[in-house]
Amino acid sequence: MNRKLTAALLIAAAVMTNAAFTVLGTVFNYPDVLKEPTADILANFRTHQGPVTFWFAVMAVSAALFAPIAVGVARLSTHRAMRWSVPIGIAAAVVQVLGLSRWPVLVPGFANDAASTDPTVAAHGRDAFETAHFILGNVIGETLGYLFTATWTVLVLVALHRTLAGRWFTALGAVSAILIAAGVLSPANLPLIDTANFVGYVLWSVWLVAFAVLLLLREPRRTAELSRDADLVQVQG
Repeated sequence: MNRKLTAALLIAAAVMTNAAFTVLGTVFNYPDVLKEPTADILANFRTHQGPVTFWFAVMAVSAALFAPIAVGVARLSTHRAMRWSVPIGIAAAVVQVLGLSRWPVLVPGFANDAASTDPTVAAHGRDAFETAHFILGNVIGETLGYLFTATWTVLVLVALHRTLAGRWFTALGAVSAILIAAGVLSPANLPLIDTANFVGYVLWSVWLVAFAVLLLLREPRRTAELSRDADLVQVQG
């Protein structure tokens, strides 16, 4: 994992996530559709099953990219916080992939059952969807995803400590992390929490792209110093 590959993965994750979110919002009215009755959600899913499953799969792949991203970013610093960031970043990838994968893997079966003329089968399909949505979606994919993503971002900021960029980079990452973490309060239906979480992810996407550009254009000062010291030792030797 070199800096160029890490930068490419950061950009890919940001672009894929936002593209998928935009298309799902247009085709499936996501995420507002999740506030509708279960029967309506599944009926809407069946109507647009092809593109919906594809773009949720794209979003899951973009989430999976954070496992190698966490490893690549960790090479930028030997700070203790950066060492902690690796398992946290991988955990963020895992829980989000688990949560998002329910749409292409499980929901098609739930939707088919919910459309059955047998009331028992239809009820089972709706109940199974609600259970998967709560456990895989709300608890694992969203709540844990928000916490791990925000924590990873803060750990990276602490580890780099303005060695890669100025205060603006730290401020942008910190604000986005706080707003993302606020998403854990979404089940409480507090005013503006969902909006804050959405804005947080938009800012975070900007931060990811800025992170990638900085990786391509400059090197953390501590890494540069170590490289110069190594070159000096070789010359003296």
